[in-house]
Amino acid sequence: MNFLKTGFLLAAMTVLLVFAGQLIGGSQGATMAFGFALLMNFGAYWFSDKMVLAMYRAKPLNPAEAPQVFRAVQDIALQNKMPMPKLFLVPTMTPNAFATGRSPKHASVAVTSGILQVLDEQELKGVLAHELSHVKNRDTLVMTIAAAVAGAISMLAQWARWSMFMGGGRRSNDDDRGNGGGAFQLVALLFIVVLAPIAAMLIQLAISRTREYGADETGAKLIHNPFALASALQKLDAAANAYPMRDVNPATAHLFIVNPLRSGLLASLFSTHPPMEKRIERLKRLRV
Repeated sequence: MNFLKTGFLLAAMTVLLVFAGQLIGGSQGATMAFGFALLMNFGAYWFSDKMVLAMYRAKPLNPAEAPQVFRAVQDIALQNKMPMPKLFLVPTMTPNAFATGRSPKHASVAVTSGILQVLDEQELKGVLAHELSHVKNRDTLVMTIAAAVAGAISMLAQWARWSMFMGGGRRSNDDDRGNGGGAFQLVALLFIVVLAPIAAMLIQLAISRTREYGADETGAKLIHNPFALASALQKLDAAANAYPMRDVNPATAHLFIVNPLRSGLLASLFSTHPPMEKRIERLKRLRV
């Protein structure tokens, strides 16, 4: 099922890029956009995890820097017969974590510097179990591809804005050179500018909320301790509200265990994460 969703996301990105290329540059623009879409699809599948890690300046985590992280991950992986993922450190004091990678054999788990300061060892283990649950459930492929697709759709909006600023593209057909064709093109570009960010957000919403509930439950069962993860989520949510992460790309917000974006009521209504109160409540009711 995850592979079907991945295929759908990549196909949708291709169609949107070609459509935008046609609007902006006619048939030549569509051809160039199709070639670019093929490169994006290849890169999204094979290298999107590396792109995300590079985006947040994540560095390989040394066992001496955080022995508690290595102990927890090795323990969880060994007990559940999972491959050991690569571990990374994100240099920010805002506590958070995420997992990425196209398969359990090519998975990476990243933690921020701040999370090592805020959580005790059992709470940290709960967070790492949550991230390894995404790996175990093979969520990371879809989640990472969705980040790449959302980023590409956001890029479409930027293209459209520039095209409108420059007076629109040039269509190759004579019939489209009149005022009617120009007006249609302007309306279509405006349509992309307005709806592209919404489309990117809806893609994230569609794949993220239920997966967070599933990863919470699976993670709690992996360590047989739902209260440790519930306590960790409570601390992380409070810290994220007090000290939001800077320079967060909205296209990757759904990857984190706690939403790194804090922008008021509207953002909470369209959050890529379920309400924290419900996540904690469900964990406290869980019996493992």
